[in-house]
Amino acid sequence: MRVVSWNLWWRFGPWEDRQAGIAAELARLDPDLILLQEVWAVDGQDQAQTLAGELDLHLARTTEDDGTPQEFGNAILSRYPIIESTMISLSGDDGNPSHRSALAAVVETPSGSQPVVTTHLAWQYTASALRSRQLEEVVALADRLRPADDDGPPVILGGDLNAVPDSDEIRRLTGLAPPYRDGLVFTDCWAAVGEGPGDTWTRDNPNAADALWPRRRVDYVLVAWPRPKPLRNPVTATLAGTEPWPVGDGSSRTTVPSDHYAVVVDLDDRQTLEHG
Repeated sequence: MRVVSWNLWWRFGPWEDRQAGIAAELARLDPDLILLQEVWAVDGQDQAQTLAGELDLHLARTTEDDGTPQEFGNAILSRYPIIESTMISLSGDDGNPSHRSALAAVVETPSGSQPVVTTHLAWQYTASALRSRQLEEVVALADRLRPADDDGPPVILGGDLNAVPDSDEIRRLTGLAPPYRDGLVFTDCWAAVGEGPGDTWTRDNPNAADALWPRRRVDYVLVAWPRPKPLRNPVTATLAGTEPWPVGDGSSRTTVPSDHYAVVVDLDDRQTLEHG
């Protein structure tokens, strides 16, 4: 199973020029699951719906209370039918629900019912404590989706977590510090099988050339543990969206599709019931 997580940079920068490259890169990758952040819906146009149509994929996305697509939201695109989905609003600085969210779906795959979560956490350098509170909410959502006795496909979690692997919030998520939920941690797929630093935010990207942040790996695909091995063990992890694409207007102009690089992970589909 191939999973892509990608922050699409909403309608920032040369957003119209970037759309063709986003679609072309996703088509090239041909993933089974796409976990998106900063998707836009403006003036009756929905970026996530357009991508799902172009790629012939099923769609779940975050919505407002009235059911209209969120203007700044998350989405899950799937090769396989989505049998249910839900979203939660994440806490803000004041403890009240913020515009940030987590989106969960259950996808019916040949390996069984696959739970999936995508999210986008607070971005500020100083927001480690807030990101920890938000991850506690995300992990609680993931916990509700876990298969009984952990004998089915484990939860896949992807997103722009705006935190580096050795941060307090990610250490709790990956079992390097006391976890958010007893008995539930996540394998960081890049740490398991990726090569090199895997920076998804870098000034090497012309869309982030003027950024104040240094190079960082802040985008993730993670798989819940415990799980029946080797089902959904990471096999490969690479970056995508690193090269410019034609803007699609017939000119010679090109642009890198986003200010973040995408994380692409291939997961094992083999099933056993062996733990350990």
